Amino acid sequence: VVMAGEVRPPALLDEPELILENGEVYRNPTEVKMSQIVLPCHANHCGELSVGQLLKWMDSTACLSAERHAGCSCITASVDDIHFEHTIGVGQVVNIKAKVNRAFTSSMEVGIVVSCEDLYSNRQWKVCHAFATFVARRTEAGKVQLKQVIPRTQAEQMEYSIAAERRRMRLIHAEIINDLLSNSSAHAVTECMQFEDGIPAERTRVESVELVLPPHANHQVSTFGGQIMAWMENVATISASRLCNAHPTLRSIDMFHFRGPSHIGDRLVLKAIVNNAFKKSMEVGVCAEAYQGGEPLRHINSAFMTFEVLDQDKKPRTLPRIRPEPVDGKRRYQEAIARKKVRLDRKYIISCKQSEVPLSVPWDPSNQMYLSYNNVSALKMLAARNNWVLTSEKNKVSLYTLEENHVLCFKVETHVAVAAEQVFLLLSDLRRRHEWDPHYKYDLQVALATDKKKCMHLPSEQDSTDLIYMGGCTLCSVIRKPRSCFRVWRKCEVINHADEDDSIYRVVTPSVGKGGKVQDFILLASRRRPCDSGDPYWIALRSVTLPAFPPTEDYNRGEVLCAGFSIKEEDSSLTKLSYYNQATPGVLPYISTDIAGLSSSFYSAFASCSAFLEENKDSLAAVPSAAPGEPHWETV
Repeated sequence: VVMAGEVRPPALLDEPELILENGEVYRNPTEVKMSQIVLPCHANHCGELSVGQLLKWMDSTACLSAERHAGCSCITASVDDIHFEHTIGVGQVVNIKAKVNRAFTSSMEVGIVVSCEDLYSNRQWKVCHAFATFVARRTEAGKVQLKQVIPRTQAEQMEYSIAAERRRMRLIHAEIINDLLSNSSAHAVTECMQFEDGIPAERTRVESVELVLPPHANHQVSTFGGQIMAWMENVATISASRLCNAHPTLRSIDMFHFRGPSHIGDRLVLKAIVNNAFKKSMEVGVCAEAYQGGEPLRHINSAFMTFEVLDQDKKPRTLPRIRPEPVDGKRRYQEAIARKKVRLDRKYIISCKQSEVPLSVPWDPSNQMYLSYNNVSALKMLAARNNWVLTSEKNKVSLYTLEENHVLCFKVETHVAVAAEQVFLLLSDLRRRHEWDPHYKYDLQVALATDKKKCMHLPSEQDSTDLIYMGGCTLCSVIRKPRSCFRVWRKCEVINHADEDDSIYRVVTPSVGKGGKVQDFILLASRRRPCDSGDPYWIALRSVTLPAFPPTEDYNRGEVLCAGFSIKEEDSSLTKLSYYNQATPGVLPYISTDIAGLSSSFYSAFASCSAFLEENKDSLAAVPSAAPGEPHWETV
């Protein structure tokens, strides 16, 4: 297993070759490669490639890829977070590969991978990867309607599917960030400390003006997006240097959007200031504005860059404290604290490999967007695998398995004669899953009795007054003589409605082993409708932790790493239904006998699911609302 950033041979950075029917090696038609040797003119005084120069090369390569697919001029609209894992020295070669992952109506996502090559040792290592959004410019014929990307390889299918999720996150990113920042400013616990020995933030302020000349423009006579990013990186580096009196290293750039175009003849005003200095890193805010003649300034772009200062051992140095200026300075100081948490959430949840993310990640409103992204993306990546092995098939229900990196995954697939949207609506609410899935049934058999024995495991005081357990409760061992009349309780409750597409459930399931404890799960359920025609519906599940619902002695807390449904419309009345699950220790006991061929419970469960869907195919299905924390108990 090759870890991120590890030095490796060049071949390991490429995907396995796909041989076409005519014997030729497949190459993505939108793929563009650029290789540049780093010369002294590209480097800073430390002999390292300037990040600004690297950003220009990345933007140029990505733009050529976008234009190859669109067949017309394209402009940079936004760039997602970039994390720089390594620096690049003079004499080394920069290899940049860009290709269009997915096209939407008039915009497309371009994936960019940057690696560094040492010509003398014949080794390569990853420097960074990024996702940029480009928009096709209008032609004389009007607005451009982009053709769809057709993924051919497993890697392309994964990126194609997840691109829709990344696009969703971009569209709501600004709104989510603004909500978090306003909430942080209003309720921040950490006050702006007036350190006597702190360096005044005003000392780090930088303002510089650039005249946009023809060499700075692209072939569309607009200021090259990569050039604007390079100028912004330059003033941000100066600002960071003024705080630490040393040469800083740029580690990351937050997601940013180009607000408007710039052209030849514009005066571009670039402003930068250190917003906050943390123990080992600092955030620098940068703004680019343009004007011509006496016209007012036009906002072109804003970005937040994170710098470190490395010592002789290439370890981050402790940075001096900063003393923010009044009013705006204090606001920037507090907002930088909020952005740091968001940044860590994004890097921790999104950038990690799936195997490096713990089973249960703490949930709170600030990381909800990223957990939802991770939840759906993990399911899409699992579904895109092309090496599933058919284990068994019965009554048109197929069971597949996949083992990678010592992790067992399984897929159950069938077809149902119900419209895809109706299937999606019926399966979206876990509170109805007990109607067909025996693993979602937690049965407490109780009987009416003359002596009133109360039990805390029943849903409410009112219900438990005249009820005792028949045959004994596994949780409190109450044994009474049963009566003929009893009820069965089944529990699955919504404990938080995060938004219209995401809910958190607490699910209680029976014990697999005889006499074992009952299991409970805290699950984030994320649902997605198709982004384009031909896309499936998705219902993704993963475990999260909530402080209000800690593990208890009465239950074994189970965990789900990645599970959920893919619901694809075959025609108006036929749907392909696939269920996926990565088998964690908490899930494996439920499916081990099926995998070994010793049981057919999965087939009976999916037969029940098909019957449930067909019985309710004409019902008015909708995900019911419930107040946060409101339990859902059903009497059968």
